Order: sequence, then structure tokens, then C-alpha cells
Amino acid sequence: MRINSLRARITPLALTAALLGGVTATSAMTAPQAQAASGGYYLYFKKNSANPINSRLHLMKSVPDAADKAVASYRAGSGNGSKNPCATAKGWLPNGKYKVEFHRTNFDGIINGYVIKVSDKRCKNNGASGTKRTELFVHSEMKPNGGQGRIESERWDGTSDYYSNGCIKLKPADIKNLFGKAGRYGWPKTLTVK
Repeated sequence: MRINSLRARITPLALTAALLGGVTATSAMTAPQAQAASGGYYLYFKKNSANPINSRLHLMKSVPDAADKAVASYRAGSGNGSKNPCATAKGWLPNGKYKVEFHRTNFDGIINGYVIKVSDKRCKNNGASGTKRTELFVHSEMKPNGGQGRIESERWDGTSDYYSNGCIKLKPADIKNLFGKAGRYGWPKTLTVK
């Protein structure tokens, strides 16, 4: 009788401990897992080898257990026509994953206005580690306040302005649209280039 009484008390305690253990494990989910489970956002640059200044930049939503979904897509260029990812200030971005370091609407530097700064990346040269590419941005041509200027680097003139010194370049209306959508949906933490 005592054994049955003891078993009757231990079984609910073991069940409670198991359930609490499950709750603890669930609440200890790491931030990346939680973001993936909730569907975070990232940037995806798809190179067009036939025409590098007619490539595509997508704002993507991660969809758990399904194909990721593009919520916005823009024409974009990278490089000055060179497909060499090791050509500093000339070639398009090396393939891989980049961290988004910051985004600003009033950047004042070599480039201006709406910018997304991504991490440096070392390119691959015939399978070996090559040149470290630095000062990498997603940007356009505009004044620091986002308006159009008079000098060439602050004024969008058309298709030839998709050429860049190795960054990803969008026309002004498109980068402003991207900022609006990213602000509404959630700012991407990464950029993937392929």
C-alpha cells in the first residue's frame, strides 16, 4: 500500500518536472532560432553574369519549412562591368554572406544619402583567399539629405549610373522604397550574394 501511495505522489511530480523542462527548453531558444521561427528578413543580391548592371536585389522573408519569399525586388548593379570579385573598386561583390552593419538616410561621405553598410569580405582567387574588399555599401547617387544634386556623384542620370566602384547600386526611388519596406517589415541583418 505504501509503495502505491509513493508512486501516486512521484508520478505527478515527474510529469510536472518534464513539462517544466520542456517549457525551459522552449524559452531558451536562441535569437537566430527565434528569428527563423518567426520569419526574419534578409537581402539577397542575384548577379546577372550577362549584364552585371542589370542584376537584382531582393528583400527576402525567411519562411520556416518552406521556400523563402521575395517581398520586394529591384534592379541593381555591382561593379564597373568587371566580373572579377577580387578587383578592388571595380569588380562586383564576392559571393557569400555579409553582415548588415548599419543603415542611414543621411550618410555624408564618399557616397551620400540612403546607404546600407555591409561587412568586409575576402574574395576567392582560384580557390585561394584573395583581396579583402572593404567599404562595401548598398547605395544610390544623391545628396546627403536624399535629394538630387548637381554634381554627377549626387545625381542619377539613368542606366549608366548602375555602374559602381564595387558596391551594390540602386536608383534613388528604389533605395527609398527598400528603406520603407525594411522599416515596415523588419530590417535585414544579412546580405547574401550569389
